[in-house]
Amino acid sequence: MNTAVSYRYCHQLTRRTARNFYPAFLTLPRLQRRAMEALYAFMRITDDLADEVGEPEKKQFALTVWRDQLHAAMNNEFVHAIHPALADTIRRWDIPVRYLELVIEGVEQDLHPVQICTFEELRGYCHRVASAVGLACVHIWGFRDPMALKFAESAGIAFQLTNILRDLAEDLANGRVYLPESEWMLWGCPPEGWSADNEKFRTFLRFQIDRTKGYYSEGRRLRPFLFPAGRAIFSAMIDTYEDLLLEIEHRNGDLFRERTRVPTWRKAAWLAGAFPRRWGWR
Repeated sequence: MNTAVSYRYCHQLTRRTARNFYPAFLTLPRLQRRAMEALYAFMRITDDLADEVGEPEKKQFALTVWRDQLHAAMNNEFVHAIHPALADTIRRWDIPVRYLELVIEGVEQDLHPVQICTFEELRGYCHRVASAVGLACVHIWGFRDPMALKFAESAGIAFQLTNILRDLAEDLANGRVYLPESEWMLWGCPPEGWSADNEKFRTFLRFQIDRTKGYYSEGRRLRPFLFPAGRAIFSAMIDTYEDLLLEIEHRNGDLFRERTRVPTWRKAAWLAGAFPRRWGWR
């Protein structure tokens, strides 16, 4: 498969599966947009390999093979349809392959029941599954100073902490407790007691939300370091995710009846506001 056909494959995969992200990709010029599609395709397939039905050992083997195929692709040995586009994207935008390896390591951690002990451990997990993605993205978007990488890492941590708070009920049902044991023990609210009726849990959740807001404040410092098109897509993403955190805060611990979502009209509003930034109007 040649590179042009591979990019078309990534485009089709992204349009079909990236319902939340694809509209934001439209704020980018063509070359950057197709690079984001190739990167997204890699992330999507990585997640799918981890989410397949089967024993953890089987999924671990599949991810090991996927990592080996990534390395082979960088030597122009293409096995999957996305590989020509992915290799071209990595080279064209000077993306460290290590970022993609970190994502694979992060999803490998989710193959087994998760019990995170400290916030430093949780921060490392967030770096692998989210910050590494953001660091790859800013290479595509373009940035003016290496300091941008520090703020991109913080934004990724903010996004993943928000995902963790949104998915508390689902993760708990699947044997995954990402919020640090050292912290919920300090607040006296073990996972089996998490509910909107538990005042200790609400206080504990308030602490988690406030810390996540701090990462958003740090992450927003990335914006002036990006070129206009990157500033546009980043603004749409961080505005939407921080809006989700505010929805979680508004629920005051009531996170177990239904999944917290940002209304579609508000996501559309954030996206609409991104286009003037691309054109340099804001």
